Order: sequence, then C-alpha cells, then structure tokens
Amino acid sequence: MKSFTIEKNDANQRLDKFITKAVPNLPQSLLYKYIRTKRIKVNSKRAEISTRLCVGDVVDMYINDEFFAPAKTNYDFLGASKNLNIVYEDENILLLDKKVGLLSHPDETEYRDTLITRVKRYLYEKGSYNPDDENSFAPALVNRIDRNTAGIVIAAKNAESLRILNQKLKDREIEKYYLCVVHGYLRKKEGTLSGWLIKNENKNIVKVYSSKKDGAKEIRTKYRVIAERDGLSLVEIHLLTGRTHQIRAHFASIGHPLLGDGKYGSNALNKSLGYKKQFLCSYRLCFGFRTDAASLNYLNSKSFELESVWFRDEFLNGNLTENK
Repeated sequence: MKSFTIEKNDANQRLDKFITKAVPNLPQSLLYKYIRTKRIKVNSKRAEISTRLCVGDVVDMYINDEFFAPAKTNYDFLGASKNLNIVYEDENILLLDKKVGLLSHPDETEYRDTLITRVKRYLYEKGSYNPDDENSFAPALVNRIDRNTAGIVIAAKNAESLRILNQKLKDREIEKYYLCVVHGYLRKKEGTLSGWLIKNENKNIVKVYSSKKDGAKEIRTKYRVIAERDGLSLVEIHLLTGRTHQIRAHFASIGHPLLGDGKYGSNALNKSLGYKKQFLCSYRLCFGFRTDAASLNYLNSKSFELESVWFRDEFLNGNLTENK
C-alpha cells in the first residue's frame, strides 16, 4: 500500500488522471477496476473515477508494490540544449523567445531538443523543478507556435498558473501581436480581415473561405502596414481569433502570402528573391484580464515585447539579407 498527499500542483484534477501520471506502470484496466473495488480510496473513502482532488486529500492505493517501481533518473530533457532565450521570468511563469527551426513540443522528427525540454532542463538545473518531487505535474507551454515561426511562448511553472493561463487564452484575455513580411502592397493599409477556416487534420493544412462553410470556424485578423519596399510589406498583426496557420493562410487567401512560407506562399516568388525562412514572429504579448486571475492578477495590464525581431530592422533599413 502507498499513500499520496495531494499538493498544490496535483489539485483540481480527476482521480483517474492523477493516478495515470503518478503511477504510470499501472495498466488502465486495473486502474478502473481498483477504483471500482475500493482498492484505491480518497481520504479513506470510496471514490469515483471523476472525483476531483483537492489540496490535502490523501489517495491510498492498496495495490502491488511492482506498480510503484521508481522511474529512471536519467531524464531525457537533460539531453536538450541549454540555449534558452528568456524574455521574462517570475515564480509562476516564463516568457520565452523561440527561434525559427525549434519545435515547441517533441514530434516524430525530434524528441529531445525542443522548447519544452529546454525549459525542463533549465528549471531542473536551477533547482526549481525536480520530477522526483512531483506526483503528476511537469512544466508546460501555455501557447505554441509553429516550428518555422519565431516569437514569444508562455511556459507555466506550476499547475495553478497553467490552469489559469489556459483559460485566459481560451477566453481571449491574452492578446498576441505578430510581425510579418508579405508579398505585394496591400490596397488598404490597415483593417480587419474576416473569413472562414477549415482544417484538414490528415494533411495539417487549412483553407480559408470568404463565406461560411459546413465545419468552418470564423477567423478575424487585424493588421496594420508599417513599411513597404521592393514589392514587400512589413505588417503588424493583432490576432482576434487564434486558429491553426491563421495568419499565413489568411494573407495567402487575399493574394499576399508571407515571404518564405513554403506551405501557403509562392515558392517561385520566394526562390526568385532568395529567401527560405518564414518571415513571421509573435513579438508582443499583452495580458488583459477581464475576470479574476487569482494568483496571476499581478500580470494584468502588463505587456511584453521582444527587443529584437530578426527581420524588422533589416527591412526598415533596406537591408533584408539575414535570411538569404
């Protein structure tokens, strides 16, 4: 038998979810059976799969010791790079400047060296995170941006911050601003683009329509042209909705694809100009909470901006050569 006392980072999650993370060696079939047969209890009482755990609750597990075999201490994240560009840090969050080419999370092409594994290594080595001290929580990214997009990503250091910021992001209480370079000159120098987006999950590609379609989600993209030169435009974007590939697909749909975008852009144009990287950066983040943010209320009305955007200064100076 083993008991777990629920700490702050483990609270407010379902019993079955907690057990899955805390005792990964326990098969799912046995997990549900043991809850049903009262071999797993909460505060010495029978519990349901959906029971929400609170700080101070005690989860007793009357199961074989073999399922509690200690995890290996050779953590995969220690193989990640130490290169981490921190924009802001406090006891709850990190704001990170992700560079072009770095994955936010592991996928089939890269497992060890991603933004989140770099975060885990950084926090582990400074003594702020130790997997052995956590039953189920690990530092996590609140938002993610594509591999070929640069910019600010939020990382949560604890479960409460992660829950709060996930909800704030969903409720559009965190505003995101982007800079990009597009082909051509826009007729209107500022405005709001509207449309309807459908995602093809199998191909990881989206298509934008001017009118509503079955299964489509509405998108709105506010923009402002900052500068123009040599058939290109430097544009600031304020995302009013946050859909997959929204900026790239929306501007491509109106005939102004992003410079360097190989999926929605013009390969012929990109090749003729000699650019390969995607000119898109999430450069500014604003916390505008309309509802209570509990322990994160101190972030309300704060704004964070990258000091340097790899293509902005070059564009304004007429020397857009860094990416060639």
